[in-house]
Amino acid sequence: MIKRTIAQLAEMIKVENDVSKFQNELINGVCIDTRKISSGNLFVPFKGENTDGHQHVEAALNNGAGAVLWQKDVPNPPENAPVLIVENTLLALQQLARSYRNELSAKVIGITGSNGKTTTKDIAAAVFSETFKVHKTEGNFNNHIGLPLTILGMEETTEIAILEMGMSGKGEISLLTRIARPDVAIITNIGEAHLLDLGSREAIAEAKLEIAEGLPKKGVLIYPGNEPLLIKKISGLKQFRTCTFGESAENDLYPEHISMSENGSTFTVSNLTKEPFNLPISGKHNVLNALSVLLAAKEFSLTAASMQAGLKAVKLSNMRMEWHHGKKGTSILNDAYNASPTAMRAVISMVENMDGNRDKIVVLGDMLELGDQEKFFHEQIGTELDPGKIKFVFTYGHLGKYIAEGAKKHFPEQRVFNFTDKAELVSTLIEKIEGNEIVLFKASRGIKLEEAVEALISKG
Repeated sequence: MIKRTIAQLAEMIKVENDVSKFQNELINGVCIDTRKISSGNLFVPFKGENTDGHQHVEAALNNGAGAVLWQKDVPNPPENAPVLIVENTLLALQQLARSYRNELSAKVIGITGSNGKTTTKDIAAAVFSETFKVHKTEGNFNNHIGLPLTILGMEETTEIAILEMGMSGKGEISLLTRIARPDVAIITNIGEAHLLDLGSREAIAEAKLEIAEGLPKKGVLIYPGNEPLLIKKISGLKQFRTCTFGESAENDLYPEHISMSENGSTFTVSNLTKEPFNLPISGKHNVLNALSVLLAAKEFSLTAASMQAGLKAVKLSNMRMEWHHGKKGTSILNDAYNASPTAMRAVISMVENMDGNRDKIVVLGDMLELGDQEKFFHEQIGTELDPGKIKFVFTYGHLGKYIAEGAKKHFPEQRVFNFTDKAELVSTLIEKIEGNEIVLFKASRGIKLEEAVEALISKG
């Protein structure tokens, strides 16, 4: 984490008061929550519409903070304390992160996309950790506050920083990439997430492509080569190199063969090695996520052997492709952290095409933030379900019912169920399970479908 004297901090950000009295005090790390203060932290309060973190500055100092930022339009800063007065505390936090990143020798890999950002980050961390000292985004620290905190949490000996960049609207990725200045940028895909805010996939593509604004001239942009929205927009950009991944042979990397099971995916890759790669997570979409990481690994001259070892060691964040032993011998796949039409199609296709003769059941809930096309997207998911590969369709929520309506167009009615009560969903699901089925749970995080997952997990 950042370790600087107050005098050094005053050179990294614009400080508007005299801090010479405390100039030799050493700051260790940055914190925005007084409950998590460690000795020597720089505490950063934020002034919001309804709350003001400056009210907690005294508590931060009492809990061991080595210094605090203070926004100059807030009256009565503490006296005789290491207080750095700034124009805006959020902007000062972002500037401090930018300055710290510029002082470090670490190479940065930035990752964005509509789906798969966190999975790709986890894959990249595993692959690069085989060779380098790696620092990565933890949890959902991928926004205008979380990304600066992630950077400021880096040790100076970090060799590779893997930074996830999320967004809800236009201009946010531009801000993050200018702070992070990635050497390699990855766009995982362009889906429908954020349609409510941006209105179209074209606008989403433009927003995701903002990540390239932070690339240096020798930087590399890695993107899905079968995405026409990106191909069209990237063709006019010449200031950096590009590499593509995808399913077809016109990409720089593509899978030549994929086999999937509950234990993961095995695949071979063009232009790398004839030896197969083993990824302990299933799904063609995750193989493509892995290919984007392998392209980045090639840029850092990692060997095929280290790439293979890294992929074998991948561990995903919670509620992303989590397998559990369920009641009556079922296998439960909890992928209920988030959902969009693209992500839902990908995991459904994975389950439908999974090797073996086990029956498949899908439990699908609302996909949020899809704007005025939300009914259409849900019904479309239902119509795309394959009655020859899916035994039962369970849906949950006021939007989930449209998935059920779509499914009923080609499923017998007795194989499709819709619920607005989780307890009823669980009891009916347990009743229908005979044993040994694969049960997929997928919905947006706000639906809390993991509550139903917990009820189905075998405790024995």
